[in-house]
Amino acid sequence: MTHSTELRVLQFCHGYDGPFLDCARQYASLFVGTPYKVTTVYLTGEPSAAVEAGSGSDEVIFLGYHSADVRGLKLAAIADIKRIARQRSFAFCIAHRFKPVYVALLGTDLPVIGVHHAFGDYRRRSRFLFANWFKRRLSLLGVSDAVRDDIRESLPGWPAERIETLYNRVDLAAIQAELLDREQAREALGLAKDSWVVGNVGRLHPDKDQATLLRGFAQALPQLPPNSLLAIMGSGKLESALKALAQELGVAGQVRFLGQVAHGRRYFRAFDVFALSSDHEPFGMVLLEAMAADVPVICTDCGGGVEVVAGVGLLFPLGDASGLARQLARQAAELERLPECRERMAARLHERFTDEAVRERFWALPLMAGRP
Repeated sequence: MTHSTELRVLQFCHGYDGPFLDCARQYASLFVGTPYKVTTVYLTGEPSAAVEAGSGSDEVIFLGYHSADVRGLKLAAIADIKRIARQRSFAFCIAHRFKPVYVALLGTDLPVIGVHHAFGDYRRRSRFLFANWFKRRLSLLGVSDAVRDDIRESLPGWPAERIETLYNRVDLAAIQAELLDREQAREALGLAKDSWVVGNVGRLHPDKDQATLLRGFAQALPQLPPNSLLAIMGSGKLESALKALAQELGVAGQVRFLGQVAHGRRYFRAFDVFALSSDHEPFGMVLLEAMAADVPVICTDCGGGVEVVAGVGLLFPLGDASGLARQLARQAAELERLPECRERMAARLHERFTDEAVRERFWALPLMAGRP
């Protein structure tokens, strides 16, 4: 073991696919301006210079496992994390998702802060028992109050201050620097310049409920501006069924299935409004990205999305196509209020969802009490 007096934090991530690279960056940013150095370890994924740069960490280690390699007991991964911890003097570990929490607790004697990005992580009996076995050195964070409350319900008897919320956040300057302007974004996506565009981004999957989105758009269409379009960015197993539904609803000509678009958030200014129809989204990072692009947001009134949208955007009941139609029509009718809407969204982002705002919240959490 090294005998350095340097303060270090171990950040342990399952991988860097999808949003999880930025999650690593977000948590590394919590230690900017502090005495701590951050070592980020990725359980799966090959070494990558781009990932190393994007992690925002002082040191990045790639264990290089494939997902199939870390099923079951994960003994090799436990041995690896034990070796890494033995070679450095870590004060504590931040682990994203259950598998890294499991490996970190079995492979080290560090206090572990488990960050959970989904519902249901402790509903399994085996996970319930595991968490309670390591209760003395495990604290938990949900990415929204909705996820936090789900964990608290799954682990009754835990002190409330051991299961807290720490919101996801955005690097506003970085997002806004890469945004294309409206005309460029529309040209790139093949959307008409004079259309009023409802945007949606997500997998074509039942939990994203784009069927309700299509039905709501079809109902609202007579009340929307001329040449209105619905643009859906994403791919998935429901693509054929959703295209058939658009045909059935008579709106196939007004719906654009854009497929998977690399770096999709760069194109958000192509949209006049962003609509998320998801079933109990744990958080809804795309909502922050839309707000950062000055695009008004509409969201279902369940899950973590409510915490992002309430007071700055519009909500409708889950699965309620008529409710969505009313909110689309309302947004289209209130174009003169766009400046006010954008001011509210900018204020919400700065108050709750930037690195600086969440850093202040993190260091005020009871679980961080007494740390330098």
